[in-house]
This record gives sequence, structure tokens and C-alpha cells, in this order.
Amino acid sequence: MKKIKITLVKSPIDRPERQKLTLQALGLNKTNSTREVDATPQVLGMVRKVTHLLKVEESK
Repeated sequence: MKKIKITLVKSPIDRPERQKLTLQALGLNKTNSTREVDATPQVLGMVRKVTHLLKVEESK
């Protein structure tokens, strides 16, 4: 399965609660925290909703 590396680059302060919960579900709690996750349709949908706060890279 394909993997992607996501990094939180902007703070979720002053964002809607729904976006904060999405970041929490992705496992991103602090700015500059990074996670490597499987690129499932569910995860890609969550990433798409908060893409303005993230940096997304393909993992090898």
C-alpha cells in the first residue's frame, strides 16, 4: 500500500472545531509533527479537508 508523509505546518488555533478534530484523527497534535500513514481513500479525504494546514509528501 502506498504511504504518504504529512506534516502540520500551520497552527490549528482559531480554526473550526471540525478541522481540529480531523487533525487529531490524523495524529497531528503539535506544529511540525510528522506522521507516515497509508494513502487510503478515507485518509486522503481527511487530508484534503485540512490541506491548507499541512505539507504532504509521497513516502518511499
